[in-house]
Amino acid sequence: MATKVLDGNSLFNFVVLEGNGVKGMVDLGLSKVPEQYVQPPQERIDKQKAASHDNPPIDLSKLDGPDHDLVVEEIVRAAKALGFFQVVNHGVPLKLLDSLKDAAHTFFGQSPEEKKAAHLKGPSSPLVKYGTSFVPEKEKALEWKDYLSMTYTNDVEALQYWPNPCKEVALQYLKTSTKLVKRLIQILITELGVTPDESKVEGLMGLKFVNMNFYPTCPSPELTVGVGRHSDMGTITVLLQDGIGGLYVKLEEDLDGNQADQWMEIPPIPGALVINIGDTLQILSNGRYRSAEHRVCASSTQSRVSIPIFTIPKPTEKIGPLSQLVEKDGVAHYREFMFQDYMDNFFANAHEGKKSLDFASINSP
Repeated sequence: MATKVLDGNSLFNFVVLEGNGVKGMVDLGLSKVPEQYVQPPQERIDKQKAASHDNPPIDLSKLDGPDHDLVVEEIVRAAKALGFFQVVNHGVPLKLLDSLKDAAHTFFGQSPEEKKAAHLKGPSSPLVKYGTSFVPEKEKALEWKDYLSMTYTNDVEALQYWPNPCKEVALQYLKTSTKLVKRLIQILITELGVTPDESKVEGLMGLKFVNMNFYPTCPSPELTVGVGRHSDMGTITVLLQDGIGGLYVKLEEDLDGNQADQWMEIPPIPGALVINIGDTLQILSNGRYRSAEHRVCASSTQSRVSIPIFTIPKPTEKIGPLSQLVEKDGVAHYREFMFQDYMDNFFANAHEGKKSLDFASINSP
């Protein structure tokens, strides 16, 4: 049976169109990575060449004590240098984080029919999407990943339409993390010398998604990727890793500010959350903050889960560099646009590093 489905168009139909996902393919008994998942050499992850990251996580509880200014400095430095940092004492209960990982495994452990049914109920604009890879129809090589994406509108609809195995813990995760995101946005905007307007902050996190990503075991993980290199389109992403690891962030500059082109593995830290700066904050800051280009490797030993929360602007929100910064810099590096247009462009293309930012760049053709 495996031979019949893992061949040409039948593989694409089985995995993508019929909704069996990578897990369905692996469950058939897979001995090698199918051709459709083999990445070109330049897109593969060479763990031997990766830099190690040994920066300790930022303790957010110290924001409410005498070390407040030092913690703010750490957050701003990380947002400018890498576009990512890890945080502890973040206000999200540790038991909830464990429950989230269990819920993700429970959801993806269901039958293909149960998983496919998750996005068939609800409003005409679905609040739940179950899929695989990123944009399979546009990708030259598919990503070794299945995912569940849940859009938040309100608590009632979340509990009504999100899948039963994970709706309650996902909603609690979203609500506790939202407080964290709001505080980080306020800090980062204030440190630009701009007083954050409450309505502007709310607009920057007006749309929220909870995703559950599942990376099945892979016979030759060095040939493929779990997620290709990309930056997130939104304002801030909060990510829960499990203990297996596999997240890599691109180091664009070394410690001396010289241009670099190296990938850094982000080791999982028990109880920590990863914070990714998105394209929106890079644009708003006129390039002062850096959205984190990142990617994920597959694993040969264990299936991995990760659970990100994406906070992005309302589709009707106008996004562009803050006027106070343009006045100070004497030039705008990005144009103003409606965020819906940025989203449409982002989801219309396969992952290709930070190319999505070209849509907003003044200097792009």
